[in-house]
Amino acid sequence: MRIWAKTIKNNKIVSSYVYESIDIFHRETFYLHLQEICHKMDIPTPVVLKYHLDNFTDFNNCRFLPSDFVESVSFDRLEVEDASLK
Repeated sequence: MRIWAKTIKNNKIVSSYVYESIDIFHRETFYLHLQEICHKMDIPTPVVLKYHLDNFTDFNNCRFLPSDFVESVSFDRLEVEDASLK
């Protein structure tokens, strides 16, 4: 599994990180992978809701807005995209 995460402010990528794992994607472990990604990017981990998981599994990406974070963030959105070759 390979995930490209990027923080965006004013429609520009502020930071990005490519996460790689030997695991196969499972909905149950998505939050654990997202926690590791956010730790590496030094940002808070967002709250993951069902529609985030649905978007990631159906469309290979999802967006987290500042309202999805408990802590305040300095970007407009966090985008997480499946970057695995299929």
